[in-house]
Amino acid sequence: KEILEKYHDLFTLQWEGVIGNIRVPSQAEWEQLLTNCSAFLFYGMERFMSHILLNRLVAMNVPKCHLMILLDLMRSKKSYQRITNSDIHKSCLHVAIERPTEAAVLLSLIGVRSVVANQWYTTLQENAERLEILSESLLSTGRTTGQTVRILQK
Repeated sequence: KEILEKYHDLFTLQWEGVIGNIRVPSQAEWEQLLTNCSAFLFYGMERFMSHILLNRLVAMNVPKCHLMILLDLMRSKKSYQRITNSDIHKSCLHVAIERPTEAAVLLSLIGVRSVVANQWYTTLQENAERLEILSESLLSTGRTTGQTVRILQK
């Protein structure tokens, strides 16, 4: 919420989305948001790909999505229980497709032009810092995605 308020005047008037602590998005909402966006930000617990139906995702075409930022792979006791219960019902291949590299490849194949994502599990605080750096660099300073990722790497 702080980020939305801070960058309200810079592009955020056109932002559309769902705040997950209010409610969990339906599959139809995920699809609508992905199909109609030029940039997509996911800031949430566990693997992004575990929140959507993969069989529906692979059938999508999202050529308008220039940038997808996945600040996922955060874990709490509750999220770990949810993902563990969910993974029991999935094949090993299905769980493997949800990993960061495989997710980026899959998103590229459906039309996403650039994917910025965590490679390993992180803390809520570290992802909050990443979101602040991304927002400052991309929205305020006007850096390119590549320049911004380079800053994150340092």
